[in-house]
Amino acid sequence: MGFSDGSISMNPADVAQTALPSFAPSMSIWTLFWQAHIVVKLVMIGLIFASVWCWAIILNKALLYKRLAREMDQFEDLFWSGQSLDELYRDLAETQPTGMAAVFLAAMTEWKRSLEGTGKAFGSFAGRVEKVMDVAILRETERLNRGLMVLSNIASAGPFIGLFGTVWGIMNSFMAIAASKNTSLAVVAPGISESLFATAIGLVAAIPAVIAYNSFHARVLNLQTRLEGFADEFSAILSRQVDQRLAA
Repeated sequence: MGFSDGSISMNPADVAQTALPSFAPSMSIWTLFWQAHIVVKLVMIGLIFASVWCWAIILNKALLYKRLAREMDQFEDLFWSGQSLDELYRDLAETQPTGMAAVFLAAMTEWKRSLEGTGKAFGSFAGRVEKVMDVAILRETERLNRGLMVLSNIASAGPFIGLFGTVWGIMNSFMAIAASKNTSLAVVAPGISESLFATAIGLVAAIPAVIAYNSFHARVLNLQTRLEGFADEFSAILSRQVDQRLAA
């Protein structure tokens, strides 16, 4: 500090050190949320809810696909073990099967109905059994796809919703600058930080959603292919038995 003509002059370094605390506001996540504009808060809350919903769907679908794949493996082993189709049908008729078991049950139900009919009913059996198995596969596919559209919507809309919160927050920051007529970092930084926090939450919600959607969509296609393959094989087996009955 120096003295000249009775006035006090300060070193520029001392001025910077004195002003530094005003440029270091609390920037914790909780503070960023509570200091944000109400619109930005609503955007953040909505994105947090979407993220929680997204992870609930991810966990549910991951367990569902894993369980279904295991059940399909077990059913295939049982189906090709040589057990009587009638015995297998009786065992499954008392349950609510899914996957391949549901396709098998639908085809066998149509087979039983055809046995009670006439030879003319057997003549159109192939077309009917293919239709009932297609319907069963469609129902299983719909069940597997249920909820994936939510992941798709979060993945596509999450960043844009977060960006909306960011734009709104930056607009309020500029209005605060205009009102205070102060362009210092202490005025600008908090508002911009709060605004960018909304975009960050949007990305946190969207990134897992898009990864999970792509992964689950591929798994659904794989499971659907397995169901269609089994349906073709089982349809051929039943068609051979129909031919043998008609020839007898």
